[in-house]
Amino acid sequence: MRPSPSRLLNILVPVKRAVDYAVKIRVNPQQTGIDTNVKHSMNPFDEIAVEEAVRLREKLKASVTSIKAITIGPPKALDTLRTALAMGADSAIHVEVPETQPAPEPLAIARTLKAVIEKQNAAATKPEDKIDLVILGKQAIDDDLGVTGQMLAGLLGWSQATFASKVDIDVAKNEALVTREIDGGGEEIKCRLPLVVTTDLRLNEPRYASLPNIMKAKKKPVEKLSPADLGVDYTPQLETLKVSEPPVRVGGGKVANVDELLAKLKEAGFP
Repeated sequence: MRPSPSRLLNILVPVKRAVDYAVKIRVNPQQTGIDTNVKHSMNPFDEIAVEEAVRLREKLKASVTSIKAITIGPPKALDTLRTALAMGADSAIHVEVPETQPAPEPLAIARTLKAVIEKQNAAATKPEDKIDLVILGKQAIDDDLGVTGQMLAGLLGWSQATFASKVDIDVAKNEALVTREIDGGGEEIKCRLPLVVTTDLRLNEPRYASLPNIMKAKKKPVEKLSPADLGVDYTPQLETLKVSEPPVRVGGGKVANVDELLAKLKEAGFP
């Protein structure tokens, strides 16, 4: 028989299609951003998030009723969702935007995720159908902003545990014990569910999707939505004036003593 804990977890995992981590980043000729005509893959921190959701289900068994992946991006982002499904997610949502549209800003993404959560929770006929745990990467490696999770928690009024390196959930007590990465080492915090968790590198090592799971992923359901369906406006609030590559580093030099070092610094314009 299925156990009947006080809460059954329904996990949402946002994932992003980003420039592959192994690609050398270059600025586009217009200097409006980076060249995106390169290989893309799932944001590495989001891979960690998917892996953690799957591990929680393996640990908590039937207490995890569903793992749903979601992405906001152009049609090509469907490949990112398929990767998440092959890793172990049960279903997915694709909020599709035109290829030519700039990537949504973190606040717009957080509002989109909030709208999806509220839409599903309002339609849920049973408590176990409600989303009560969101796990996402602490940042995307393309913009490195690292604020979407915090904004989402603030909009929802949920608990948040950022930069997680360890996550333990006690379903019976309706709480989570999370170890966070901080400058001084690790910090343990106890959170009540519902909860937003952002993942750090030390949390886990994502698994490779096996060929059978890749084939099975093609049959898993993917719901397609538009920003208009969710009442979200993706009009940019920020304006990028110019993007340029950092100056080329030049070789250093040797000095014989401190006096010569000070003289060189003065020549370079340092007081």
